[in-house]
Formats: sequence, structure tokens, C-alpha cells
Amino acid sequence: MHLDGAVSRAELAERMGLNRSTIGALTAELTAAGLVREEPPADTGRAGRPSLVVRPESTRMYALAFDVAVDRLVAARVALGGTILERHEAVRRRAGADLDHVVEVLARFGRRLYRSAPPDAVCVGIGASYCGMIRPGDGMVRFGPDMGWVDQAFGAELSRRLGLGMPVPVGNEAHLGALAEQQRGAGVGFQNLIYLHGDVGVGGGIIVGGKLLDGDSGYGCELGHMVVNPYDGRPCGCGSRGCLEAEVGERALLDSAGRPAEAFGRDAVRAVVDDADRGDPKAQEALRRIGDWLGIGVANLINLFNPGMVIFGGMLRDVYPGAAAHVRARISANVLPVARERVRLRTSGLGDDATLVGAAELAFSRLLADPLGTVAAAAPDRYRQVVRS
Repeated sequence: MHLDGAVSRAELAERMGLNRSTIGALTAELTAAGLVREEPPADTGRAGRPSLVVRPESTRMYALAFDVAVDRLVAARVALGGTILERHEAVRRRAGADLDHVVEVLARFGRRLYRSAPPDAVCVGIGASYCGMIRPGDGMVRFGPDMGWVDQAFGAELSRRLGLGMPVPVGNEAHLGALAEQQRGAGVGFQNLIYLHGDVGVGGGIIVGGKLLDGDSGYGCELGHMVVNPYDGRPCGCGSRGCLEAEVGERALLDSAGRPAEAFGRDAVRAVVDDADRGDPKAQEALRRIGDWLGIGVANLINLFNPGMVIFGGMLRDVYPGAAAHVRARISANVLPVARERVRLRTSGLGDDATLVGAAELAFSRLLADPLGTVAAAAPDRYRQVVRS
């Protein structure tokens, strides 16, 4: 219901392999806890008693989601069911390690969102997305090369400053973006996909068999640091040379297009794309070069993982349409025929909200794993009503 919206009792019974009386008992518990509501369906025109429709209680149950990108800070109140109810956004300056500033802004936004919720609404979780390598379990940013974050206790500090008595789990932005696209975006229905997220650099998330590939310590899928040009490659923020993100990231595009060093950010990237559309040869050559390196990276990933879909998000969502022919040329030349015959290339279905939506799904994960236990912790009075009933 959280992902698909209203579902009839009959369909729930069929999907879960349970009988209708069991489904009725389960939905009664969830209704008493305030998590779902049941209502008659619209007129179906069929004989017999229609099956009740169950839908998430999106007016009462919500999560707080935070997204930290290189150039922006976003906070949102997101309803059970995935609808963004309210959001606040601020510019983030490229000023180096800025933990205190980031936490101050997001905590202020979070408290404002919490206060603006209806009196009977319940916050069931908090989640955050960050553009760096995150240690699982405690929200520690181990390494964020674009802004100089090393071993920054982001999750713990944000939880403390929010003052809501709830932990703040943190995920890598591209990992969360991959999950969001697979659950709600361009990748719905695909069990094997790759999500490439462009910001200043390039992050990645890989879904294999419906599950995120996260690595032994949670730092897997750093696709932007796959070396594609080891001999004369551009220097990368990680200390290496010729990484995928060094060859296709923001600075590579702007330098190739002859833009000055003071030009940066999404507006500068979009200006190059617009100029290429208008026939500017330098901008067109920049997109050709970026598309060629991006195609080499994507070709390697397709050969390795045989995904059903590759999704381009963040800055790459702007760049890909103008570079698509070059990406496809590399795939045609360098990917095994049986691996390329079915793969689809798409831009993000969730747009710039992919990582925010992923943070919201992280926030809802405890509720989905243990609905009544999470309500008991977040709203003990409501849970006591469930027990009594």
C-alpha cells in the first residue's frame, strides 16, 4: 500500500497468499493503529459484495526526509504512501567541511516541518541522504571528497539538533536514488538496474535481484571512481586520475566547453547543453567527449552486471539527452551482444527528487519492517488503543 496506493482486500489476499479473514484481521490492526483506512470501492458494476479498499493513512503518518547535495539542502515532510506534503530548500555554498552549517539549516527546517504537521499527525521516522561514503549504522560520513568531509558524525549531530528523540539513519545519495527509482521511478518493475547520479562528480547505485548491492562494509558501488582513463586522465578529487567522474563530471564538461573556472553548478551545465542544442560547436564537442567517456563507463557496467535498465540522474539527467548518441555508440561497440540486446537507457523518473525520495524510504523502513512496534515508540497513546482493541 505504501508503494502502490489503494489496494483491495481481495488483491492483498492474492498477493500475500493469505485468506481474506487473515487479511481482515491484519488490516483491522493497522487501521486501529492509524496506519491505514478502509473504505468501499467505487461502483464496480459487479454483482456481490465488493471487497473493501485499503489505503495508507497519508494525512496522519509521515516521515521527515533530508537531502544534502553539493549545492543545495532540502528537507521535506513526506506522507505514508510517498507524497511530499511540505518542503524547504536552501543553497549550500561550496565552502569545504561545513557540518555545523548543514546541521543547523536542516535542523531548523526539520523543526519547522514537525511543528507545521497536524496535531494528530505522527512522525514515524527520519532519513537523510548525503553525497559521500556513509558508514552503515551510525550515519558517519567517512569520506565526502567534493566538500572535504572526512569522518563527520552527520547522523548523530542532526538527531541531536533536531531534538525529536529519534535516530537519523543516513544513506549514500546514489544508493538511495537507485532504490527510489526502482520502487517509484523509471525502474519500477526492474529487478536489475544501475543508477548513475551526477553532481560535481558521479555516484552510483546497483540493484541486483531487487536488492541494493552495498559491499562488505557498505561502501560499494562507487561507480564514479571506476578508472576509465588511467594514462592521461584528469585528476580526481579522490586522489586518483582518470576516474569516471573526473572524465564526465561537472568540471570536465565545463572545461571541455571552454567555460571559465568561476562557472559552476547546474545552471552552468544546462547552459552548455542549451548552447549545444543551438549549434555551438565547442559545446557540442564537449558533449561528444563527455558522452564518449560516459559510454565507456556504462559499457563496462553493462558487461559486468547485465542490468535491464541504466538510469541517469542528477546532473547526468541534463547531460544525457545531448550525449545519448555517443553513449549508445560505445555500447554498440564495446558491450557483448547478448548483454546489450535488452538493456534500456532512461533518465530519472523522479528528477531531482530521486535522492530525497530515497531518504524518505529510508525513514519509513522501520515502520514497514515493524508497523505496530514503530507506532508504539512514536505514538504510545495510539498503540495502547490498539492493544485494548
